[in-house]
Amino acid sequence: MLNVHEQLSLLVHLSKIDNFIAESEAKMIHYLGKLNGMTEDDIESVIDSPMPIPDMSDLHPDQKFEHLFNIVQLMKVDGKVFQSEIDFCEKIALKLGYKPGVIADLSAYVYSDPNINTSKTFLRSIADEHLIPLKKK
Repeated sequence: MLNVHEQLSLLVHLSKIDNFIAESEAKMIHYLGKLNGMTEDDIESVIDSPMPIPDMSDLHPDQKFEHLFNIVQLMKVDGKVFQSEIDFCEKIALKLGYKPGVIADLSAYVYSDPNINTSKTFLRSIADEHLIPLKKK
């Protein structure tokens, strides 16, 4: 399970992909940090020096989906989606065990306004269609 610093670091890497953290991206990162019990100073520390992207292959499926949902929402929160952000999200999707096409499919149902919600059960059903089958050992 990723700790909250690793989770926020992942979002910071995405938000910095275009060399600029939009105000709406910063607000979402702060919101998620506070939601997980972090102080303002802790959040700023992660924004200033994010941890390297961790190995996410052993996460529980629910955690994988949460990370996937969070990166898609952050990608869209400022109302502008750059190809570099899509590429980053597709790389993270692969690390989480999803095919890259999951980003485009989820993007159609995740809104830039975090107050507008699509059913997470519905979104999870879309994401699950993109799971890469596990190789038998």
